[in-house]
Amino acid sequence: MSKVFCQSCAMPLEKPEDFGTNADGSKNQEYCHFCFANGQFTNPDITMEEMLKIGLQGIDENAEMSKPMKFMIKKMYPMQLKKMKRWNKQGSEK
Repeated sequence: MSKVFCQSCAMPLEKPEDFGTNADGSKNQEYCHFCFANGQFTNPDITMEEMLKIGLQGIDENAEMSKPMKFMIKKMYPMQLKKMKRWNKQGSEK
């Protein structure tokens, strides 16, 4: 089973509560609850650079992750973020 990631911030979507919500209250299958609620982006004007800064801070603050794991994920995060639907130049969003 492949992992699902938020197509805005690249957070792994592992539990039902991780997913954002559509306008009708159903779970959105592409975006997390931090990025998407009630059918819209929670911060519609954020830039990819601002999202990168928030994501790196979130990685630093993750108490469940070891230092070596944080280091590795922080190195890969900018490349991963660029692939997300919201930031991908070929994507249809933003």
